[in-house]
Amino acid sequence: MRKIVFLTGTRADYGKLKSLMKKVEESNKFELHVFVTGMHMLQKYGSTYHEVEKDGFKNIYKYINQKSSSSHHMDIALSNTIIGLSNYCDEISPDMIVVHGDRLEALAGAIVGAFNNIKVMHIEGGEVSGTIDESIRHAITKMSHFHLVANEEAKRRIIQLGEKEDSIFIFGSPDIDIMYSNELPSIDDVKEKYDINFDNYAILMYHPVTTEVDKLEKNIKEVVDAVIESERNYVVIYPNNDNGSSIILNEYKRFENRDKFAVYPSMRFEYFLTLLKECEFIIGNSSSGIREACAYGKSAIDIGNRQKGRYNDDMTNINHVNEDSEQILQSINKSKYLDEVAVSYFGDGKSDEKFLEIICSNEIWESDIQKKFIDVDF
Repeated sequence: MRKIVFLTGTRADYGKLKSLMKKVEESNKFELHVFVTGMHMLQKYGSTYHEVEKDGFKNIYKYINQKSSSSHHMDIALSNTIIGLSNYCDEISPDMIVVHGDRLEALAGAIVGAFNNIKVMHIEGGEVSGTIDESIRHAITKMSHFHLVANEEAKRRIIQLGEKEDSIFIFGSPDIDIMYSNELPSIDDVKEKYDINFDNYAILMYHPVTTEVDKLEKNIKEVVDAVIESERNYVVIYPNNDNGSSIILNEYKRFENRDKFAVYPSMRFEYFLTLLKECEFIIGNSSSGIREACAYGKSAIDIGNRQKGRYNDDMTNINHVNEDSEQILQSINKSKYLDEVAVSYFGDGKSDEKFLEIICSNEIWESDIQKKFIDVDF
């Protein structure tokens, strides 16, 4: 029985990996192992490793790779993750490591796998992220042996990076599996669990742009000024723990004692999806405003450069603005007039089935892990 390790470092990547992990756990051909680290292990961000435990997966290994007080030291967190994962892999001898996206923990997983001749499968490579995340994502691609991408556009980018076409599989985005499932909680259950008293509300999620930290204090002030002035109800979810998160959280203190704002360190993925499905609009710079909002036909106000290049004019539910309070406020006021068409550009909700089919193929396990750069004919 082959051992497959899934590495998860954040609430976001876990939401995308969970349906795939369930398929592995249910299969009699594989043994699932879960390496839980990163933001999951920080009390400041809700200790979300509990959510992994609640889902009942076996063979969960929890590893603290950083201090809450020094989360901006990405290089130190990366090196710590490499050490912890390397020791873990030496102990269990996995056949494959599965990583997702563009976080430092995923980069650590790709490095450990590549350096130890363990097959590495990267979920959602070939996309543009903005900030340092995009460089990390493409670095993960170059260290990985197999690439499970969301669409044809991502596949073309990975080919452009010199990867073999037969190592790339278009399988969508696994979070769409959960979005289209019949297992989401009701909005009443969500409001009861998180004590949300709003009838109508928007969602605010704003993350640091690591290459623009010098502008962050001004930028987040513009955002907070606008949402306060709008006099709408907002469910606010903490940013990720990249460099600059403390600046955002300090500005969020202005929401205290304001009854139109409910602020949460984290939220269980299925509950977040229901909340998104029923919201008026989502605002900020999270990829949820690009991926999930489109699939639910929800208006999204995308602020700043973090998601720049990740969507096109076809996505009519998205309105892009700069970090300027007047622009943001104008967009909030006209958000209900955006075209709200439910369409997924990232799969059909069957990524988990496609994933199982891919890992069950002999070609995956018999393939040579020696990589060679494939030139593109221009």
